[in-house]
Amino acid sequence: MNIDLSGKTALITGGSMGLGRAMGLKMAAAGANVVVVARRQEHIDQAVEQINALNAGKAHGISCDVTDPAAIEACYKEAVATFGQVDILVNNAGSSLRGPFLEMTDEQWKGDIELKLFAQIRFSRLAFADMKARKWGRIINVLNTGAKAPPAQGAPTAVTRAAGLALSKILANEGAPHGILVNALMTGLIDSDQHVRKHAADTRNITYEDFKVEMAENAKIPLGRIGRSEEFANVACFLASDAASYVTGVDINIDGGRSPVT
Repeated sequence: MNIDLSGKTALITGGSMGLGRAMGLKMAAAGANVVVVARRQEHIDQAVEQINALNAGKAHGISCDVTDPAAIEACYKEAVATFGQVDILVNNAGSSLRGPFLEMTDEQWKGDIELKLFAQIRFSRLAFADMKARKWGRIINVLNTGAKAPPAQGAPTAVTRAAGLALSKILANEGAPHGILVNALMTGLIDSDQHVRKHAADTRNITYEDFKVEMAENAKIPLGRIGRSEEFANVACFLASDAASYVTGVDINIDGGRSPVT
C-alpha cells in the first residue's frame, strides 16, 4: 500500500522522542511536513534534524508547554505561519502517572487532566475549526489501553485517557460531515525511552534485550514481545492518509493482543 501525505502538514505533540518522533519520521517519509512540538529544545532539535535528513517532508520544531493555553495558541499560530495550515493533528503529549487512589493528590489529578485532556481539547479546538473550513482533516489521539480496561492503581492516567477516548468519539461524530476523521490509538507496551530509563535503573545487570523479554513475559503479551515504535507509527500514518478515508471514530489497540477489551 502506498501512503502519500505529500502537501499535508502534521502537528505532533510530544513529537521529539519515542512514539512522537517515530510518527514524525514515518509521516515525513510519506511526504508530509511535520511540526515537532515538545518541551525540551535539545530533543526537538534532534528530531527536526533527523526528519529533515530524510529529504522528503520537512520539519519545524516548537517548544511548548501544553498545559499553558496561551502557549498552545502561539504554537498553533507558528505552525500555520510556517507551513500554511495544519492538516493532521496528533495529540501525543503525556506521561504515565499512576498509583494507589488514596495517595493521589488533587494537584496530581489537576496536573494530569491539564497535560493529557485539556491539551487535546485546546489543540483540537484550534485545528478542528480550520479543518472544517477546508472540508478535510485528521485528528489522532494517542491514549492507552487502560482507557478501556482500567487497572487497579491506574488513576489518574486511566481516567484522563478514558476522557480522551470520549472526546475522540465526540469529535468523530461532529467532524464526519465535514471530512474530518478522528481516531484513537490505544498504546500497550511499546519500546520507548521510559523503558530504557527503567532498565538503566535496574541493578541486576541484565541486558536491555533480556529486560524487554522479561517485561513481555510479566505482562503476558500474547505476541510474546513488546512493540516497536515503528509499528505504532505505521498505523498512525495509515489513519492520517486517504487510504483510511472511511475510518473514523475507532479506537485501535496496538498492544500485541494484551488488552482484554477490543
